Amino acid sequence: MKSKKIHFIAIGGAAMHNIALDMKAQGYEVSGSDDEIYEPSLSRLKQAGIAPEEYGWFPERIQQDIDIVILGMHAKADNPELLKAKDLQLKIFSYPEFIFIHSKNKKRVVVAGSHGKTTTTAMILHVLKKCGISFDFLVGAQLDGFDRMVQLTDAPVIVIEGDEYLSSPIDRVPKILHYKPHIAVVTGIAWDHINVFSTFDIYKEQFLKFVDTIDTDGVLIYYQHDEHLKSIVDQRPKLPKVSYQSLSREASDVSFQNQLYPVSVIGDHNFQNMNAARLVCLQLGITNESFFDAINDFKGASKRLQKLSESGERTVYLDFAHAPSKVKATTDSVKQWFDGQKLLAVLELHTFSSLNQSFIPEYYEALNAADKAIVFFNIHTLKMKNMPDLDEKFIMDSFGHPSLMVFTDEKLLFTFLSSDDYLEYNILLMTSGNFNKMSLEF
Repeated sequence: MKSKKIHFIAIGGAAMHNIALDMKAQGYEVSGSDDEIYEPSLSRLKQAGIAPEEYGWFPERIQQDIDIVILGMHAKADNPELLKAKDLQLKIFSYPEFIFIHSKNKKRVVVAGSHGKTTTTAMILHVLKKCGISFDFLVGAQLDGFDRMVQLTDAPVIVIEGDEYLSSPIDRVPKILHYKPHIAVVTGIAWDHINVFSTFDIYKEQFLKFVDTIDTDGVLIYYQHDEHLKSIVDQRPKLPKVSYQSLSREASDVSFQNQLYPVSVIGDHNFQNMNAARLVCLQLGITNESFFDAINDFKGASKRLQKLSESGERTVYLDFAHAPSKVKATTDSVKQWFDGQKLLAVLELHTFSSLNQSFIPEYYEALNAADKAIVFFNIHTLKMKNMPDLDEKFIMDSFGHPSLMVFTDEKLLFTFLSSDDYLEYNILLMTSGNFNKMSLEF
């Protein structure tokens, strides 16, 4: 039988290139295009033989024999390949639409929320794999023991990290509204993506809509101490629901029902994520004892409190935190975990929201748990996003940290972090970017 042809417009995205890799591994004929592809996506696409030969958009490559076009959010609504696909009346899907179509006959688990969803999803996947359960998945980070961030087979269960950002330039609804979960998790709500959701009320409304998409026989698992989330839950009193809080800990062990279980992750917020993962696994038939036996060697997802180095008194961690609530939770957790040790927190402003002058005051006191704090931003990134320059004093006033420093040169930042003055400090690096490709070995 002739293999199906799938073309990816904006193939270089994190989820997009992983879906492309999975489709290629399953025998589909895969092609794609993009105007720029960063590592590690580029190397992985090249290794699979499906990287574009050159950057750009080539409408002549869109032919009638293409069965499916998957459109990424990075493309624009007037993309030449998209317009050609429309002219030919090809089937065009955003990737969350494609994922849902694939998973119509599966039990769908969707982990949503403004923070913690990648780690929570990763914990669920780790436990399911160790317990020998067959499942599909979509997760927003590379995980140990998994070749890709996406797997689409004939498994009876799929676990999806649910992003609230828009699906595509022509499918302008949050991704989470496509999945219609049987088991839904919401970890918490804190304003993000202000370029799309101009007010917090509009942002919060997307999670109410998400709750309304839960299957009629489904259940909501939610963090009970989030006031914004609780207000949403209160609006749906008949919805089956389970609330959770953080698991208790003694030293580095989890304390649960008078038993201590060793774990490998740090950070009190990860004990909160772990409890959400436990409740999902319970819904899938995994006992608490089996869950804790399986989770003990989970070391985290890539860039989610990832330990980069450990030398003498100092440990260096890298985390994907970028929104204010994520930055505060991560900084607080690392400081609390290493009680008595000094902490230097370094945050890169990289997203549209974090570089927006009207949004930056949302970071007030987010870094205050750290003994020393640094904010870094790349002037080139501002120019690429057509955003005005940022004033150093404005940033310092907005964050409200008593000893905040601001850097715009990654070479100077590297020299500073490498100096002997901070050998006794743990260092926490937080970014959704890469500090303008700065070396993280210091």
